[in-house]
Amino acid sequence: MSKSSKPKAARPVGPAVDPLPTGALPDLRPLHGRWVRLDPVSVARHAQSLFNSFHGFDPDGDVWTWMAYGPFDDLDSFAAWLDGREKSRDPWFYAIIDRKSGEARGMASYLRADPANGAIEIGNIWFSPGLQRTREATEAIYLLIRHAFDDLGVRRLEWKCDALNQPSRDAAKRFGFVFEGIFRQHYIIKGRNRDTAWFSIIDKEWPKIRKGFEAWLADDNFDAEGRQKAKLQVS
Repeated sequence: MSKSSKPKAARPVGPAVDPLPTGALPDLRPLHGRWVRLDPVSVARHAQSLFNSFHGFDPDGDVWTWMAYGPFDDLDSFAAWLDGREKSRDPWFYAIIDRKSGEARGMASYLRADPANGAIEIGNIWFSPGLQRTREATEAIYLLIRHAFDDLGVRRLEWKCDALNQPSRDAAKRFGFVFEGIFRQHYIIKGRNRDTAWFSIIDKEWPKIRKGFEAWLADDNFDAEGRQKAKLQVS
């Protein structure tokens, strides 16, 4: 190369990101829905009702089959575990509160925040037996997704689960997440191998998904007993 020659500038690859992510992190503000509210988890306010939501209703510990923690046999061990979740920042843990009863009936979190790239994950999701397969459970997921895109401004929201956990994989697809593949031998959890299934929603997909959630959550989609009339359609 002669002295007068200049190296060529690198050719841009892929579309430019405009605007760039703002770097927002979860601040554990309460998330308000019609049937549920998500509050930052608290031992003092939620330990007893969370424990009551599964103790005696889940004799085989099925709630904890796919979790890295649990089962919990007594309130003291559960409260000790919950204390760590209350203090945690990434993950940021929420209790899912039934607005009618005021009782906590499950948990969820944001985790693996990547503000520079506008990405975050929702996980650590467990629903008590009484919360599973209810409109309240679906609304809790909607509130998490809506907050991520509309308030935190993410451009990518992730959902990951054990590849053998078919109910979680089915739920991810129902909520509009796109399957991306399997990370083989990703973790060792409770002494066994976990292959991880990856799913995501990206920002351009969110407006259509949001319309689907809002149509499903509308009052006129449920009968007097709270049963859905039409299935959730987000695609």
